Formats: sequence, C-alpha cells, structure tokens
Amino acid sequence: MTIPAAVLAAVLFAGMAVFQASLALGAPLGAHVLGGRHPGALPNRLRAFSAIAAAILMGGALVILARAGAIGWPVGATGLLAPASWAIAAFLVLNTLGNLASKSRLERTVFAATTAALAVLSAYVALS
Repeated sequence: MTIPAAVLAAVLFAGMAVFQASLALGAPLGAHVLGGRHPGALPNRLRAFSAIAAAILMGGALVILARAGAIGWPVGATGLLAPASWAIAAFLVLNTLGNLASKSRLERTVFAATTAALAVLSAYVALS
C-alpha cells in the first residue's frame, strides 16, 4: 500500500510543481498565491522563487517515491530517505497552516487541502 500512496503523492507534487512553474513563466495567477498581494503575473524575484519551488516539489516527489521503493536511489544515500521524508511531511504541515491563513480563497481551499493530503501521504510513506 506504500507504493500507491507514494505515486499519489508524486502526482500531487507534480501538479503543484506545474502550477509553480507556470507562475515562474509569468502566468497571470498571482491573485491566487501569497495572499493575493500580486494580481496578474508575479514580480521577477517571486517568479524566481516559484521556479525554485517547482524544483523542490519535484525533488520531494522523488524522495517519497524512493522511500516507498517505487524508484531506485543511490545506495550510499538511502539512509537519508527516512529523515528527508519526515522533513517533507513536517514542511507540508507548516505549508498547510500558511495556506489556511491566506486571504486567497484558492490557497485556503484547494492548496490547503492538497498540502494537507501531501503531508499525510508523506508521513505514511515515511513510516514505512
């Protein structure tokens, strides 16, 4: 059951990464992030952070997939998978709290639900 949970998490991570990548490329979705402080496209500095966020989200997907055994991981680094999975789950809990505190309805609903689901899935995989 761990691999299906990890695959679902990877799909959610990828969806969030695509959204962040679209922000980085200038999509006019700024009203839906950061409390809606930047309607339209994000300023260049924040677009750079969105690009970094997209890469981090995909990295999170790879760690969770590797922890579940769905993909390979360098043998010398397998000891890092459990603590990294727990760190991802903890970060996602904090991210969910931030989303819930947002003025943006999309952040409070869709993003909070997505990051909460990712936190639960990541913790489940971390327990494996």
